Amino acid sequence: MSAPAHTRLTDRSAAGADVRLPWWAIALPSVAFAALLLMIVESGEAQAATAGPALGRLLQGAVALLIR
Repeated sequence: MSAPAHTRLTDRSAAGADVRLPWWAIALPSVAFAALLLMIVESGEAQAATAGPALGRLLQGAVALLIR
């Protein structure tokens, strides 16, 4: 027994298709692009940070989470 073929009842051309995007499909990439651009522009004022004990604690916490 063969299954019935599903055919499209209305044939829209590609030029006439209505494409609607949600608001976040435009907002999130725009915010990400702006953040990356800001990081590139402000990188001229960056200074080297010294590795203090906070970095070691952060790494130990990350390792402890991964081992669990």
